[in-house]
Amino acid sequence: MGTLTAQMSHTGHAWRLYVVLYGEPDWPTVRWERSGPVPTVAERRRALAALGYEVEPGAVWSWTEDRRDPDDDSTPVVLIAAVTVRGRDGGAV
Repeated sequence: MGTLTAQMSHTGHAWRLYVVLYGEPDWPTVRWERSGPVPTVAERRRALAALGYEVEPGAVWSWTEDRRDPDDDSTPVVLIAAVTVRGRDGGAV
């Protein structure tokens, strides 16, 4: 198994970091029950470690925005960050 993607999203009430595991019903997830500030890189690193993952060497977080309703640009924006991760032992979990 190769590398995986971790994503972090914010919908206005809490931040949620999760590792995308296609085909799995439950993805490893950590939540910060706050609307701000954005979890720091150190907080994200600790959360990933608690889930058994680490950022792939050389990878950086990228940010994008989406809308709750893609067909209506007046709906609230959803912020999404993503980074490539691997299992903490150097391989994917």
